[in-house]
Amino acid sequence: MAFCELKYFSPALQKHTAANILLPQGKFKPPYSVFYLLHGLSDDHTRWMRQTSIERYVDNLPLIVVMPDGERNWYCDAIEGPAFETALIHDLVGYVDQVFPTKAVRSGRCIGGLSMGGYGSMKLALKFPEMFCSATSHSGAIGFATRQFNPKPDNKFDMEMARIMGVNPIGGANDCYALAEKVAKLEEGKRPALRIDCGTEDFLLEDNRKFKAHLEKIGYKHEYQEFTGTHEWKYWDTHVQEAIQFHLKHLDMPK
Repeated sequence: MAFCELKYFSPALQKHTAANILLPQGKFKPPYSVFYLLHGLSDDHTRWMRQTSIERYVDNLPLIVVMPDGERNWYCDAIEGPAFETALIHDLVGYVDQVFPTKAVRSGRCIGGLSMGGYGSMKLALKFPEMFCSATSHSGAIGFATRQFNPKPDNKFDMEMARIMGVNPIGGANDCYALAEKVAKLEEGKRPALRIDCGTEDFLLEDNRKFKAHLEKIGYKHEYQEFTGTHEWKYWDTHVQEAIQFHLKHLDMPK
């Protein structure tokens, strides 16, 4: 595959930012489907390439992989701060579709991520179901971002989250639970296909189990699996392979 680091200006952020991109080479002809792959809270756009074999896993597939820099902003338009949701949904997706030979339709886009990025992939797919046909989450902080939230003024992380999400984000525009309830009312073919996995020793396991139970309660079909493992790259390197296979079932691409 070809590899490039894209440096581009984001109007939403009013600054230059970056994304790593894997591009197909070989027997397949464009246009290509696109997999947006999101990093975790302490990472940047380089970590998927540095810590996993993602390039090897998508080799010989007609699939572009885009790994953007989401900083620590949870892929949200912050209440006070940068608009990272708009930066990804409008600026990056639009630019990728403009520059690269993509299938610039819902059936040509999927999204996934780990931890903060697992939350981001679920949130963005559920908020923009017309844009993504499938979404995957590894060890996602899916409810943690908005449901386990009681900000304390003397806690720097709490204040960081409040700046992004607001002081009462439950039921709001960034709450995966509320977004899933809305999307569950759509026809099944218009809902993003969802796959969630988490390690049995991961501190976010109960968070993921609660979201699974919520999806079952509202009748949203999905895949959910637990595997031995904790919150670490060894786990994500293994299970991103299953995420890729899940997306291949839903993307419009040669089988």
